[in-house]
Amino acid sequence: MSYLKNPAWINQFLFPYEKFEDIEPSVFKTINADLDKVQSTDPVVSIVVIAWNEEINILRCVATLSKMKTKFPFEIIVVNNNSTDKTQDTLDHLHVRSFNELLQGAGPARQKGQEVARGKYILTADADCFYPECWVDEMMNVLQQKGVVCIYGRYSFIGEPSFPRWKLLILEKLKDTMAGVRHIKQPYFNTFGISMGYVKEYGLKIGFIKINRRGEDGQLAMDLMKYGKIKQMKSRKGRVWTGVRTLTQNGSFYNIVVSRIKEDLKRFKYNFITRN
Repeated sequence: MSYLKNPAWINQFLFPYEKFEDIEPSVFKTINADLDKVQSTDPVVSIVVIAWNEEINILRCVATLSKMKTKFPFEIIVVNNNSTDKTQDTLDHLHVRSFNELLQGAGPARQKGQEVARGKYILTADADCFYPECWVDEMMNVLQQKGVVCIYGRYSFIGEPSFPRWKLLILEKLKDTMAGVRHIKQPYFNTFGISMGYVKEYGLKIGFIKINRRGEDGQLAMDLMKYGKIKQMKSRKGRVWTGVRTLTQNGSFYNIVVSRIKEDLKRFKYNFITRN
């Protein structure tokens, strides 16, 4: 795999639709046929996806999950976090278990997902992301290691004309380097719902933060450490891919790099402090 190109497998999921009404019935039919083949009614793994106003992105995300090649029986659960668009219409046309959480926020939505999950293990996903066919196996190979209760994976950005892959690669290298430093004492700061996994039994004992703020995933991961270790899934082929819409909020590429470096330097000394 070239670091300077978007992976070819993503292309089949870049549906050109802008709204629910644009989606062709044949697309639902094809995705559902794949979902019926891969999902289990007696899963070991529950993939919990949260979605807020993602009527097209959730189609792409679920389509990638429908192509999963894994030895672990799994199910897909999507929690609609009080969307005001037609996210639920899209979900109603897909063969996944969907639930609505009216309390706004990632914490309440993920909490709902783990409460209805049937699997022993939870893998969390985001609606605007693309998951490679080996993702479940790569994550579970780490999560099932002795003494591990929580894991997190890495992610990459999909290049586009305004943000070519060579620029995004610089950001990823910075991000991954600092994640390695943080992992020494504070691995929970690296855990994000985009690619995270944990043992459901312990997750239910702790629960996600119900207030709407950033850090719900990290707080759960930190609390899970009393039951075992947090590990990183480092496989390059298991990386999740996402768009650049969060990056564009910070302006130019130069501004993004400078702000990231400043933030990492400001927090650098705290990376070597163990928090209880």
